[in-house]
Amino acid sequence: MSGQPMSRDQVEAWARELLSSSATGAMVAPPFSQRPGFNLDVAYEIEAKLKQVREADGHRAAGRKVGYANKAMWRVLKLETLVWGHMYEDTVHYAAGNSATLAIDQVRSLKIEPEIVFGLKQALPEGADAAAALAATDWLALGFEIIDCPFPEWKFQPSDFVASFGLHTALVVGERIPVRPELTAKLAEELQRFKVRVSKNGEFVEEGYGKNSLKSPASCLAELSTAITRRFPDEPLIAGEIVSSGTLTAGHPTTTGDFWKAEVEGIDLPTLTLRLT
Repeated sequence: MSGQPMSRDQVEAWARELLSSSATGAMVAPPFSQRPGFNLDVAYEIEAKLKQVREADGHRAAGRKVGYANKAMWRVLKLETLVWGHMYEDTVHYAAGNSATLAIDQVRSLKIEPEIVFGLKQALPEGADAAAALAATDWLALGFEIIDCPFPEWKFQPSDFVASFGLHTALVVGERIPVRPELTAKLAEELQRFKVRVSKNGEFVEEGYGKNSLKSPASCLAELSTAITRRFPDEPLIAGEIVSSGTLTAGHPTTTGDFWKAEVEGIDLPTLTLRLT
Protein backbone atom coordinates (compact mmCIF):
# COMPACT_ATOMS: atom_id res chain seq x y z
CA MET A 1 0.00 0.00 0.00
CA SER A 2 1.35 3.42 -0.86
CA GLY A 3 1.52 6.09 1.82
CA GLN A 4 0.82 5.51 5.50
CA PRO A 5 -0.97 2.27 6.46
CA MET A 6 -4.59 2.76 7.46
CA SER A 7 -5.15 2.39 11.18
CA ARG A 8 -6.99 -0.66 12.47
CA ASP A 9 -9.50 1.63 14.20
CA GLN A 10 -10.36 3.34 10.92
CA VAL A 11 -10.76 0.02 9.09
CA GLU A 12 -13.06 -1.22 11.86
CA ALA A 13 -15.05 2.03 11.83
CA TRP A 14 -15.67 1.75 8.08
CA ALA A 15 -16.55 -1.94 8.47
CA ARG A 16 -19.10 -1.04 11.16
CA GLU A 17 -20.56 1.62 8.87
CA LEU A 18 -21.08 -0.98 6.14
CA LEU A 19 -22.57 -3.52 8.54
CA SER A 20 -25.01 -0.90 9.81
CA SER A 21 -25.92 0.05 6.25
CA SER A 22 -26.56 -3.58 5.37
CA ALA A 23 -28.75 -4.10 8.42
CA THR A 24 -30.80 -0.92 8.14
CA GLY A 25 -30.84 -0.15 4.42
CA ALA A 26 -29.21 3.23 5.01
CA MET A 27 -27.07 4.67 2.23
CA VAL A 28 -23.31 5.20 2.59
CA ALA A 29 -22.29 8.69 1.53
CA PRO A 30 -19.89 9.76 0.38
CA PRO A 31 -18.47 6.52 -1.08
CA PHE A 32 -15.27 5.39 0.61
CA SER A 33 -13.30 6.12 -2.57
CA GLN A 34 -13.95 9.81 -1.93
CA ARG A 35 -12.51 9.65 1.59
CA PRO A 36 -8.85 10.32 2.47
CA GLY A 37 -6.62 7.27 2.80
CA PHE A 38 -8.98 4.80 1.16
CA ASN A 39 -7.76 2.61 -1.71
CA LEU A 40 -8.07 -0.96 -2.98
CA ASP A 41 -5.69 -2.33 -0.35
CA VAL A 42 -7.77 -0.80 2.43
CA ALA A 43 -10.91 -2.10 0.74
CA TYR A 44 -9.63 -5.68 1.03
CA GLU A 45 -8.77 -5.03 4.69
CA ILE A 46 -12.37 -3.99 5.26
CA GLU A 47 -13.65 -7.02 3.32
CA ALA A 48 -11.52 -9.27 5.51
CA LYS A 49 -12.88 -7.59 8.64
CA LEU A 50 -16.46 -8.04 7.44
CA LYS A 51 -15.76 -11.73 6.79
CA GLN A 52 -14.29 -12.09 10.28
CA VAL A 53 -17.35 -10.48 11.86
CA ARG A 54 -19.83 -12.47 9.76
CA GLU A 55 -18.12 -15.79 10.50
CA ALA A 56 -17.95 -14.95 14.22
CA ASP A 57 -21.74 -14.54 14.03
CA GLY A 58 -22.08 -18.00 12.47
CA HIS A 59 -22.25 -17.00 8.79
CA ARG A 60 -19.65 -19.24 7.15
CA ALA A 61 -18.06 -18.10 3.89
CA ALA A 62 -19.16 -20.28 0.97
CA GLY A 63 -17.04 -18.89 -1.86
CA ARG A 64 -16.22 -15.80 -3.88
CA LYS A 65 -17.97 -13.58 -6.39
CA VAL A 66 -16.29 -11.74 -9.22
CA GLY A 67 -16.49 -8.07 -10.09
CA TYR A 68 -15.32 -6.26 -13.23
CA ALA A 69 -14.90 -9.33 -15.41
CA ASN A 70 -14.61 -7.00 -18.39
CA LYS A 71 -11.00 -6.39 -19.37
CA ALA A 72 -11.88 -3.29 -21.38
CA MET A 73 -12.79 -1.57 -18.10
CA TRP A 74 -9.51 -2.31 -16.33
CA ARG A 75 -7.50 0.47 -17.98
CA VAL A 76 -10.28 3.01 -17.45
CA LEU A 77 -10.58 2.09 -13.77
CA LYS A 78 -6.83 1.56 -13.22
CA LEU A 79 -7.25 -2.10 -12.38
CA GLU A 80 -4.62 -4.76 -12.98
CA THR A 81 -7.13 -7.61 -12.71
CA LEU A 82 -10.68 -8.33 -11.61
CA VAL A 83 -11.84 -7.89 -8.02
CA TRP A 84 -13.85 -10.12 -5.70
CA GLY A 85 -15.77 -10.47 -2.47
CA HIS A 86 -16.99 -13.35 -0.32
CA MET A 87 -20.38 -15.04 -0.42
CA TYR A 88 -21.85 -16.86 2.57
CA GLU A 89 -23.83 -20.00 3.26
CA ASP A 90 -26.89 -17.93 4.18
CA THR A 91 -26.69 -15.86 0.99
CA VAL A 92 -26.29 -18.79 -1.45
CA HIS A 93 -29.56 -20.56 -2.31
CA TYR A 94 -30.21 -23.63 -4.47
CA ALA A 95 -33.23 -23.70 -6.77
CA ALA A 96 -35.46 -26.78 -6.53
CA GLY A 97 -36.32 -27.98 -10.02
CA ASN A 98 -34.63 -24.89 -11.48
CA SER A 99 -37.32 -22.65 -10.02
CA ALA A 100 -36.80 -20.53 -6.93
CA THR A 101 -38.65 -18.01 -4.81
CA LEU A 102 -36.45 -15.66 -2.82
CA ALA A 103 -37.44 -13.27 -0.05
CA ILE A 104 -35.26 -10.17 0.29
CA ASP A 105 -35.35 -8.51 3.71
CA GLN A 106 -33.92 -5.14 2.73
CA VAL A 107 -35.06 -3.77 -0.62
CA ARG A 108 -32.90 -0.71 -1.23
CA SER A 109 -31.72 -0.58 -4.84
CA LEU A 110 -31.62 -4.12 -6.16
CA LYS A 111 -30.33 -5.38 -9.49
CA ILE A 112 -30.19 -8.89 -10.92
CA GLU A 113 -27.45 -10.53 -12.99
CA PRO A 114 -27.30 -13.92 -14.74
CA GLU A 115 -24.00 -15.70 -14.11
CA ILE A 116 -22.27 -19.04 -14.47
CA VAL A 117 -21.53 -20.59 -11.06
CA PHE A 118 -18.76 -23.11 -10.42
CA GLY A 119 -18.30 -25.56 -7.56
CA LEU A 120 -14.66 -26.55 -7.00
CA LYS A 121 -13.44 -30.05 -6.22
CA GLN A 122 -9.81 -29.00 -5.76
CA ALA A 123 -7.54 -25.98 -5.76
CA LEU A 124 -6.56 -24.59 -9.15
CA PRO A 125 -2.93 -25.06 -10.19
CA GLU A 126 -0.74 -21.98 -10.41
CA GLY A 127 -1.13 -20.24 -13.76
CA ALA A 128 -4.29 -22.19 -14.61
CA ASP A 129 -6.01 -21.55 -17.93
CA ALA A 130 -9.67 -22.21 -18.75
CA ALA A 131 -9.11 -25.94 -19.30
CA ALA A 132 -7.21 -26.34 -16.01
CA ALA A 133 -9.90 -24.36 -14.20
CA LEU A 134 -12.56 -26.73 -15.51
CA ALA A 135 -10.44 -29.73 -14.56
CA ALA A 136 -10.55 -28.44 -10.97
CA THR A 137 -14.33 -27.94 -11.12
CA ASP A 138 -16.85 -30.40 -9.68
CA TRP A 139 -19.96 -28.81 -11.21
CA LEU A 140 -21.28 -25.75 -12.97
CA ALA A 141 -24.71 -24.13 -13.02
CA LEU A 142 -26.65 -21.15 -14.26
CA GLY A 143 -27.34 -18.66 -11.50
CA PHE A 144 -28.95 -15.35 -10.68
CA GLU A 145 -27.06 -12.96 -8.43
CA ILE A 146 -28.97 -10.24 -6.60
CA ILE A 147 -26.84 -7.19 -5.91
CA ASP A 148 -27.56 -4.08 -3.88
CA CYS A 149 -25.64 -0.80 -3.83
CA PRO A 150 -25.27 1.23 -0.61
CA PHE A 151 -23.86 4.19 -2.53
CA PRO A 152 -26.19 6.86 -3.94
CA GLU A 153 -27.15 6.56 -7.62
CA TRP A 154 -25.02 3.42 -8.05
CA LYS A 155 -21.90 5.58 -8.29
CA PHE A 156 -18.82 3.81 -6.93
CA GLN A 157 -15.29 2.66 -7.74
CA PRO A 158 -13.90 -0.91 -7.72
CA SER A 159 -12.49 -0.31 -4.24
CA ASP A 160 -15.99 0.59 -2.98
CA PHE A 161 -17.30 -2.60 -4.58
CA VAL A 162 -14.76 -4.73 -2.69
CA ALA A 163 -15.39 -3.08 0.67
CA SER A 164 -19.18 -3.30 0.42
CA PHE A 165 -19.57 -7.10 0.27
CA GLY A 166 -18.99 -6.97 -3.50
CA LEU A 167 -22.55 -5.56 -3.59
CA HIS A 168 -23.60 -9.16 -2.94
CA THR A 169 -27.05 -9.80 -1.48
CA ALA A 170 -27.92 -13.30 -2.68
CA LEU A 171 -27.01 -15.95 -5.23
CA VAL A 172 -29.59 -18.41 -6.59
CA VAL A 173 -27.97 -21.51 -8.12
CA GLY A 174 -29.77 -23.64 -10.70
CA GLU A 175 -29.29 -27.32 -11.42
CA ARG A 176 -25.67 -28.32 -10.88
CA ILE A 177 -24.24 -30.13 -13.90
CA PRO A 178 -21.26 -32.41 -13.17
CA VAL A 179 -18.06 -31.50 -15.01
CA ARG A 180 -16.76 -34.83 -16.25
CA PRO A 181 -13.08 -35.01 -17.33
CA GLU A 182 -13.93 -36.21 -20.83
CA LEU A 183 -16.15 -33.15 -21.38
CA THR A 184 -13.82 -30.35 -20.22
CA ALA A 185 -12.51 -29.55 -23.71
CA LYS A 186 -16.08 -29.36 -25.08
CA LEU A 187 -17.21 -27.23 -22.15
CA ALA A 188 -14.28 -24.86 -22.59
CA GLU A 189 -15.43 -24.20 -26.15
CA GLU A 190 -19.11 -23.88 -25.23
CA LEU A 191 -18.46 -21.46 -22.39
CA GLN A 192 -16.91 -19.01 -24.84
CA ARG A 193 -19.83 -19.12 -27.28
CA PHE A 194 -23.09 -19.78 -25.45
CA LYS A 195 -25.76 -17.15 -25.00
CA VAL A 196 -28.37 -16.48 -22.34
CA ARG A 197 -31.74 -14.83 -22.91
CA VAL A 198 -33.18 -13.00 -19.91
CA SER A 199 -36.83 -12.03 -19.45
CA LYS A 200 -38.68 -10.19 -16.69
CA ASN A 201 -42.38 -10.76 -16.02
CA GLY A 202 -42.71 -12.42 -19.41
CA GLU A 203 -41.02 -9.66 -21.41
CA PHE A 204 -37.60 -9.92 -23.06
CA VAL A 205 -34.90 -7.86 -21.32
CA GLU A 206 -31.48 -8.70 -22.76
CA GLU A 207 -29.37 -11.37 -24.41
CA GLY A 208 -25.90 -11.98 -23.03
CA TYR A 209 -22.95 -14.16 -23.96
CA GLY A 210 -20.28 -16.28 -22.29
CA LYS A 211 -17.61 -14.06 -23.80
CA ASN A 212 -18.92 -11.15 -21.69
CA SER A 213 -17.28 -12.72 -18.63
CA LEU A 214 -13.60 -12.26 -19.52
CA LYS A 215 -14.10 -14.08 -22.86
CA SER A 216 -15.34 -17.16 -20.96
CA PRO A 217 -16.56 -17.87 -17.41
CA ALA A 218 -13.89 -20.59 -17.22
CA SER A 219 -11.19 -18.04 -18.10
CA CYS A 220 -12.68 -15.76 -15.46
CA LEU A 221 -12.39 -18.54 -12.88
CA ALA A 222 -8.73 -19.02 -13.81
CA GLU A 223 -8.04 -15.27 -13.60
CA LEU A 224 -9.74 -15.08 -10.21
CA SER A 225 -7.56 -17.86 -8.86
CA THR A 226 -4.41 -16.11 -10.08
CA ALA A 227 -5.50 -12.73 -8.72
CA ILE A 228 -6.32 -14.13 -5.28
CA THR A 229 -3.05 -16.05 -5.06
CA ARG A 230 -1.03 -12.95 -5.95
CA ARG A 231 -2.74 -10.76 -3.35
CA PHE A 232 -3.37 -13.35 -0.62
CA PRO A 233 -1.01 -16.33 -1.09
CA ASP A 234 -2.36 -17.97 2.07
CA GLU A 235 -6.03 -17.72 1.01
CA PRO A 236 -6.31 -19.48 -2.39
CA LEU A 237 -9.49 -20.89 -3.84
CA ILE A 238 -9.95 -24.35 -2.33
CA ALA A 239 -12.08 -27.46 -2.75
CA GLY A 240 -15.70 -26.88 -1.83
CA GLU A 241 -15.75 -23.19 -2.70
CA ILE A 242 -18.42 -21.74 -4.96
CA VAL A 243 -17.48 -19.08 -7.52
CA SER A 244 -19.95 -16.76 -9.22
CA SER A 245 -18.00 -15.78 -12.30
CA GLY A 246 -19.30 -12.37 -13.36
CA THR A 247 -22.44 -11.17 -15.04
CA LEU A 248 -23.32 -12.14 -18.60
CA THR A 249 -25.54 -9.09 -19.17
CA ALA A 250 -25.95 -5.66 -17.65
CA GLY A 251 -27.38 -5.61 -14.15
CA HIS A 252 -31.12 -4.90 -14.34
CA PRO A 253 -33.21 -3.21 -11.64
CA THR A 254 -35.57 -5.51 -9.78
CA THR A 255 -37.89 -5.50 -6.80
CA THR A 256 -40.34 -7.71 -4.96
CA GLY A 257 -42.93 -9.37 -7.17
CA ASP A 258 -40.67 -9.63 -10.21
CA PHE A 259 -40.44 -12.95 -12.05
CA TRP A 260 -37.20 -13.62 -13.93
CA LYS A 261 -36.29 -16.29 -16.45
CA ALA A 262 -32.89 -17.16 -17.94
CA GLU A 263 -32.76 -19.47 -20.95
CA VAL A 264 -29.45 -20.76 -22.32
CA GLU A 265 -28.49 -21.74 -25.86
CA GLY A 266 -25.21 -23.40 -26.84
CA ILE A 267 -24.48 -25.22 -23.59
CA ASP A 268 -26.44 -27.90 -21.75
CA LEU A 269 -27.82 -25.89 -18.84
CA PRO A 270 -31.54 -25.87 -18.05
CA THR A 271 -33.71 -22.76 -17.84
CA LEU A 272 -33.70 -21.03 -14.45
CA THR A 273 -36.59 -19.01 -13.03
CA LEU A 274 -36.71 -16.79 -9.96
CA ARG A 275 -39.50 -14.88 -8.23
CA LEU A 276 -38.65 -12.20 -5.66
CA THR A 277 -40.96 -11.77 -2.69
